[in-house]
Amino acid sequence: MRIPPYYRYPTWQRFFAGAAVGALISWFVFLHLFGVLQDKQVRQIIELQDKIADLENEIRIWQEDYVKINKINKKKLTVQDISIHLVNAEQYKLDSYTTFRIEESVKEDVSHLIAKDIETVYNGRELLKRAIENKTYTINEQTYKLEIYQLFLFTTLSIELKLKPVSSPS
Repeated sequence: MRIPPYYRYPTWQRFFAGAAVGALISWFVFLHLFGVLQDKQVRQIIELQDKIADLENEIRIWQEDYVKINKINKKKLTVQDISIHLVNAEQYKLDSYTTFRIEESVKEDVSHLIAKDIETVYNGRELLKRAIENKTYTINEQTYKLEIYQLFLFTTLSIELKLKPVSSPS
């Protein structure tokens, strides 16, 4: 089988030459358009990377400020509420009113600690303990003292107390 000799005819020669020149021109146009689009993409990526770097820097600054403020606030935490609970009221068969009166009496004694910073209250915990434990209560002709069972100190001062009978001197 033989290829027809189209390369000898001038019309076919012009056609193939035009196709070759057209392919070459279209290739250069494609390279130019592709280069322009890639340049836009590269500029956009660089802008976004700059924006990301700025935002990361801003986040870092905010986090440092947040940590500093938290440290300052932790130092300045204050007692905001006082919770008193009598643990063994059932053991001595105390009614709820008597239990409430004892708890309120202790709450009045320590109410001056509200709005004090926690560090000050912690440093004065022995004084607080003595103030609560040295007070006596007379219930049904029986004298009782309170003993601090547990003391939790944070924004809420939580004190759990045990009632103990005072042995009468002989």
